[in-house]
Amino acid sequence: MTDYINYLENLIPEKDSLKIVKNEAKKFFKSNSTDECYNMALELYESDNFQIQEVGVLLLGYIANVKEEALDFLYNTVSKHDNWKVQEVFAMAFDNYCSIIGYENSLPIIKEWFKSDNPNVRRAVSEGLRIWTSRPYFKEHPDIAIKLLSKQKNDTSEYARKSIGNAIRDISKKYPELVKKELDTWDKNSKEVLQVYELASKFIN
Repeated sequence: MTDYINYLENLIPEKDSLKIVKNEAKKFFKSNSTDECYNMALELYESDNFQIQEVGVLLLGYIANVKEEALDFLYNTVSKHDNWKVQEVFAMAFDNYCSIIGYENSLPIIKEWFKSDNPNVRRAVSEGLRIWTSRPYFKEHPDIAIKLLSKQKNDTSEYARKSIGNAIRDISKKYPELVKKELDTWDKNSKEVLQVYELASKFIN
């Protein structure tokens, strides 16, 4: 493990390099067992270098479909990280997990994570799957993506609401009529809903 961590420390520049992080996580995943990936991910997460931590976070996303502890670690630990860049990678890891098991099969956990008390968890769902309708299943069922996101319009976190509004806005570029139909049903008397509405309706005539 130490050799691999030293390798990453020498490879990853001080300047943020998400491309290297993603490539290294994928390479390690493809050439090592699930348990090796899990143990390495936990070790990497203890690093003081946030980019090395990110490699570990992505590894957890790759193996979470067969290693429940990996998904639990993402949900309970990574979601509490105070670095916003790690939170971006957390969202990517969740999307990797959904992609591996299939987005239709992911519907129960998408709904479950949207109910989390932690806004970082809720945002990981909405942000990780953007653009939702470019993902299999949601591409064929944009109405379901719109409904799932719209149910979060009252989110208590501005951070999460921005992601929700922007995710719906993304969908509106290709499915303006479907998004407009949904937005027309909203009660915009609350500031929370109004904020999401203004973001989501940006490209709606």
